[in-house]
Amino acid sequence: MRRTPLELAAIATAAVPGLAPTATAFSPDDDADFDSALLLDPDGKRWRVRSPRHPEASTRLETEFMVLRAFTPAIRAELPFHVPTIAGTVRQGDLTTFVYTHLQGAMLSIEELSAGSPALAREIGTALAAVHDLPLTLVTNADLPSYSANEFRQRKLNELDQAATTGKIPATLLRRWEHALEDVALWRFNSSVVHGDLHEDNLMVQGDSVTALTGWTDLRIGDPADDFAWLVASNEASFVDAVLNSYTQARRETPDIHLLRRAALLAEFALAQYLVKALAAGHQSMTAEAESMLRTLADDIDEQARREEEAAQSAEDEAAELQAAELQGAGIPSSPKPPVTVVAIPDAGPTVTVATIAPAVESETPASGALDPSPEGTAAAPADDAKDEETKTGAEAGDSHGTGNADDTSTAAISVVKVTPLHTANRF
Repeated sequence: MRRTPLELAAIATAAVPGLAPTATAFSPDDDADFDSALLLDPDGKRWRVRSPRHPEASTRLETEFMVLRAFTPAIRAELPFHVPTIAGTVRQGDLTTFVYTHLQGAMLSIEELSAGSPALAREIGTALAAVHDLPLTLVTNADLPSYSANEFRQRKLNELDQAATTGKIPATLLRRWEHALEDVALWRFNSSVVHGDLHEDNLMVQGDSVTALTGWTDLRIGDPADDFAWLVASNEASFVDAVLNSYTQARRETPDIHLLRRAALLAEFALAQYLVKALAAGHQSMTAEAESMLRTLADDIDEQARREEEAAQSAEDEAAELQAAELQGAGIPSSPKPPVTVVAIPDAGPTVTVATIAPAVESETPASGALDPSPEGTAAAPADDAKDEETKTGAEAGDSHGTGNADDTSTAAISVVKVTPLHTANRF
């Protein structure tokens, strides 16, 4: 049962002695996992309350408590943003509610962020770089998950297998994700500290500055592309590029070239993870929503593939027409091959000369061969008497070149397509 802001305010007074809220308001959060509210005290100071809705969510908050304790004053001083401080906790059965001192800034939607100034995009890129440059010991000392590049890829393959067992993932998406995950070259990256649950509701913004990052429940060592998935889902290429440029300049090491491709894959795959969790939790409305988003994504990918195929065919036709026009302008016959002389079968009649049918102009595209037409001719020997009726004369000539397209690689297949972003109400 969902708790109201007033109920959360009452819980907060038990967690922080002396706290007397004068106003409450709803706070955006992962609705399937937490109930959250903002509180205002008589001194005008704001507080945030996060109350878990089930034991797993409570464990995540307890993990965040350990993470925030690991942020020593020295580490906090080097960060270009603030991190939360826990003011108090209260345990109710198996669940623990946490109260945080509220940080300055406001939560903006992904649309508002992407429409912001270039300075804000640079700030976001700098903040991401600061997270990924955190010392690995911050995670290992807290006994939090750590994955190498290959371990992370294998983990995603296992999650894909789990998603496939639901029978609700479109075949287009299963093939696309499987091909990408089997492309080892796509998954060559240096592991780093990642936030793990970064999205617009965990980003506090004031003006053109990122003032704070919240929601440190999934800190781990893994793929830095994880923290870019929400940006790719914004479908604003210029915004993503601006963030990536700032991030690249601020990082201590150069990011790998496939960072955004993996982020695009992870943004898509988040919909499958959402479906699996919705099914496990028995949320029928969320399950239906996840299925709808997956079908929309599959339709968008199929449509994109169709448009690309049509564009390639159109370009090939235009190139052929241009070459034909150039040959005609130079006075060169379109078929430079001499006539073909076909020798008749013995006793079947005289030699027959067959003129070659003009072949189609070959495409200049180096990656594929053109089909050469097969000249056909029919030579009929006159019938002198009934004995010649059993004698037939035929001629076949021509050659053909097979046209083969290289197998589509997963690296090329994973491009940024329109992905329905998982907003706060859709997340677990």
